[in-house]
Amino acid sequence: MAASSNSSLSGSSVSSDPEDYQPPIWKSYLYRLQQEAPRPKRMTCPQEMETRPKYYGREFHGMLSRECADELLGGAEGAYLVRESQRQPGTHTLALRYCTQYTHTHLLTKYTHLVKNALPTYPLYLPLPRFGDQTLNYRLFYDGKHFVGEKRFETVHDLVTDGLITLYIETKAAEYIAKMTTNPIYEHLGYTSLLKDKMGHRLSRGHTEPRRVTFQREDSKITTSPLVRHSTLKDCPSEKQSSYDKIHNFKVHTFRGPHWCEYCANFMWGLIAQGVHCSDCGLNVHKQCSKLVPSDCQPDLRRIKKVFSCDLTTLVKAHNTTRPMVVDMCIKEIELRGLQSEGLYRVSGFSEHIEDVRLAFDRDGEKADISANVYNDINIIAGALKLYLRDLPIPVITFHVYSRFIQAAKIPNPDTRLEAIHEGLLQLPPAHYETLRYLMMHLKKVTMFEKDNFMNSENLGIVFGPTLMQPPEQNALATLNDMRHQKLIIQLLIENEDVLF
Repeated sequence: MAASSNSSLSGSSVSSDPEDYQPPIWKSYLYRLQQEAPRPKRMTCPQEMETRPKYYGREFHGMLSRECADELLGGAEGAYLVRESQRQPGTHTLALRYCTQYTHTHLLTKYTHLVKNALPTYPLYLPLPRFGDQTLNYRLFYDGKHFVGEKRFETVHDLVTDGLITLYIETKAAEYIAKMTTNPIYEHLGYTSLLKDKMGHRLSRGHTEPRRVTFQREDSKITTSPLVRHSTLKDCPSEKQSSYDKIHNFKVHTFRGPHWCEYCANFMWGLIAQGVHCSDCGLNVHKQCSKLVPSDCQPDLRRIKKVFSCDLTTLVKAHNTTRPMVVDMCIKEIELRGLQSEGLYRVSGFSEHIEDVRLAFDRDGEKADISANVYNDINIIAGALKLYLRDLPIPVITFHVYSRFIQAAKIPNPDTRLEAIHEGLLQLPPAHYETLRYLMMHLKKVTMFEKDNFMNSENLGIVFGPTLMQPPEQNALATLNDMRHQKLIIQLLIENEDVLF
């Protein structure tokens, strides 16, 4: 199983390297096997079949038994045809001739000649005796594209080509594939080390000192609750949660030309959907390797196409900030000239102007101009901030902890309720926590000008409840029932900002 040192074949997305960086050795064994894989041979029907569906060509032979299909294919490896099933009329079967004569451990898949309705995707390795050619039969489907498993192809010929490659590689290299993730090159790619320096100062501006507070109970005895003990004995969450870990945003991807896995360095075989691609950082790996890649995705600004509607953690990591720059810039502008504005956050700005602000952030990022020279009405900036928070794909108070907060709002005892809210806050991802903390500090300032802006914590809770909290399942009745709890949670976060954060 030789390896090749030719890294230019990899199609790797690794960027500029430090001086001591050594390029990885891309392993060419599986690439050579793909080149050796049998080629498909279409067995055409000599007569025109009136029952032939329009999406099949002359490879369609009408209704045939398995035995007749086997005779028509003969001994030609890679030969294939499409037939209508005798057992299930109206359904179609791909008959494929494949040789399984190998002297070492063979691959027996979940579907091959055990369940003949899909191309092999989940391998099961068994020692099998030598045996000769056989015809494999797969249930064939069409929904605009041809498929027998997850992959979809424009033509049956492409489907067979990919299937033969998969069968050949997973048969000849079963043992190799089972072991290929044991010596990953991921840590040696420079992917993590190249970006570590950028992370060092990322959160330094977001640290605060722990607050020392006590609750005054009804019996006038001053006691400390678990929440207070937590804040006095431990670092505050904004310090403790200083590592903005982010999982990769992997999606199945079709690579054009030869491509190698940036985790195990092995070739990604097949015609289409050979692996997965992280749309945030550009990492390319096998699907099975993606389960082993650490959660240290470093988004690349060149891949982040917009600011609004972008995942919160992705945005802050891409821009190297503790919070989204939209939140910082809008709050700074509002506190500069809008805290005394009547109906702040309740009064809507012109929607077309708010849309202009959104486009400016998406286009210019932190260089967007939202000053009074451009947008004199502060309600436009306030509206843009609310729109940004409302359009997050994962709300600031995430779907994962939504029910925890709703249940906390239902607790009658005030101290126990705050404890439950505090526990919910600790479950938030760090970027979400920091964004919420900073926003609550700002809204607390807004309430200090209530005599001018007529916005107290309850009013702000009504405005920001549905904006910061959205139920995981959009059920109109449930959402309506939760609104008062959403309002209460935000109201309590504002009023107890100094305790909870």
